[in-house]
Amino acid sequence: MFELFKKKNNKNSDKAENTSSSKEIYFKNTLTGKEEVFKPVNSGKVSMYHCGPTVYNRSHIGNMRAFVFDDLLGRLLRYYNYEVKQVINITDVGHLVSDGDEGEDKMEKSARELGKTAKEIADEYTELFMEDLDTLNIEKEEILFPRATDHIPEQIEIIEILEKKGLTYKIDDGIYYDTSKIDYGVLGNIKVDDLKEGARIEKSSGKKNSTDFALWKFSNTEGDRQQEWDSPWGLGFPGWHLECSAMSHKLLGTKFDIHTGGIEHIQIHHNNEIAQSQQTYGEIQANYWMHNGHVLFGNEKMSKSLGNVIYLSDFEERNIDPIIYRYWLLTSGYSVLTNFTWESLSATATAYNKILKHFNGAELSGGVIVEKYLNKALDFIRDNLNTAGAIATISELLKDNEISKANQYKTLLEIDKLLGLKFEVKIKENKAQNNLNSDQSTIPAEILKKAEERQNMRKSGDYEGADRLRDEINVGGYEVVDKGDDFEVLRK
Repeated sequence: MFELFKKKNNKNSDKAENTSSSKEIYFKNTLTGKEEVFKPVNSGKVSMYHCGPTVYNRSHIGNMRAFVFDDLLGRLLRYYNYEVKQVINITDVGHLVSDGDEGEDKMEKSARELGKTAKEIADEYTELFMEDLDTLNIEKEEILFPRATDHIPEQIEIIEILEKKGLTYKIDDGIYYDTSKIDYGVLGNIKVDDLKEGARIEKSSGKKNSTDFALWKFSNTEGDRQQEWDSPWGLGFPGWHLECSAMSHKLLGTKFDIHTGGIEHIQIHHNNEIAQSQQTYGEIQANYWMHNGHVLFGNEKMSKSLGNVIYLSDFEERNIDPIIYRYWLLTSGYSVLTNFTWESLSATATAYNKILKHFNGAELSGGVIVEKYLNKALDFIRDNLNTAGAIATISELLKDNEISKANQYKTLLEIDKLLGLKFEVKIKENKAQNNLNSDQSTIPAEILKKAEERQNMRKSGDYEGADRLRDEINVGGYEVVDKGDDFEVLRK
């Protein structure tokens, strides 16, 4: 599954032909369609805004890919001593069930179905989201997590500015942005004339143009919604796109470095953000726009609406360490469309555990970093976060028999500062478990007796009886590993 992306020297890239001796970082910029050298707005500092979850339900593993991607960006830039500021918004109002401006607010819908308040729903799923970030070893200590409902005045202020510029109009269900008055669709080179209503953009009754979008939606009747606010245009709530323009400006300023999100945000959500921010503050808010690909399941996009979702808790129920999912993601480029299967995850678990087992019985203290392999891995990661190449480099490192395991270990841990795969913790845990398992004297006598009886049954051809005893041993918290004519009992 490794994908080693070749460096290209063509008109669509301003990348140097040889970057091995360079410390330059390259990112694929959706805004320009090119892979570009990263140059921050302010020297030594990086500011990033990441589109976060709508907390009407738990984030599934497809959603979580975006935040692993954001974490990789933070790790890379901090590794090169940038002062990094990251923002992940929490959407707790205004995200409707359609990508247009029709349908019910997801928060209101979930609250009604579960018999809770919208705030209770938001608090519950925000907490679960934070737990999932920890589970995937995402460094969140230096990340800000603003909520849309805490920034209503800032959102109203943007609408007022756009209104004064003649960019808004009012219809029965709200205040809308008139996209015909601007150069709309600069992100992803969207051709407005080619967009068809009914695909992802829905025509609301009274809308002037199919690409127009709601800035403020009116409440149907007072008390109809749990979340509604007074505004110069009437009681209602902000459009989904507005929150990101408001919060990114407040927390990161008019111009910041990187804006990320899933590829599904390119056509509508991020172009709407750009339309708002550019006309309100005078320029496109971010220099680099980066987008992660979808995770498919059964060759379909993983989606709560389709019901084909997997949560990190599903891994735990199958006794699979969720960090294996992070490893699985990193064996592909962040923007690549991937198809999740339990079989592929199992193969990834085997590869990950092989790395852990490589260091069993080895003395790991006193090692030094092998610059050859570290620099090779860094070159890959600086090349638009090519984590697949870095993981392939780890494989090469561990196969190099001329390097001591102590030196391999030290180099692996240095590379892992950028990958976040918890190798130091997991290798120590695995070594401790291996040492415990190797001491058969600590296995209960009853378990050892059943294992010996099972071995005799196998030799006599009584496989049904052998299977029965194997199951009893498993229930007791142990497993038998057959080794030719011998066996070993391990704790599960």
